[in-house]
Amino acid sequence: MKVVGVSACPAGLAHTPMAAKALMKAGDALGWDVKIEQQGSMGKINAVTAEEAKAADFVLIASDQKIQGMDRFEGKPVIRIDINMCIKAPEAVLKKCAAAVEAKK
Repeated sequence: MKVVGVSACPAGLAHTPMAAKALMKAGDALGWDVKIEQQGSMGKINAVTAEEAKAADFVLIASDQKIQGMDRFEGKPVIRIDINMCIKAPEAVLKKCAAAVEAKK
């Protein structure tokens, strides 16, 4: 499974990197390719390219903030998840999102 996404919180200093790291670590544990871009006060970190977005099975947005560059995800299933859930249960979040995407096929 290939997943790309964005994590963002109001300040972008704590929850943003915590969620990104938790999701990517959970992806590794599942044997999935997971790349999460961080958007916050320090700008974009680990930016997801349009090519990476095109190759992804789905896009995970770990935020309730406005995300920059959403146009690169056009045509892909986009799932928004509370950033705290991504920190607390990242593997469960990934599995649930994948199941939801598969169910819509």
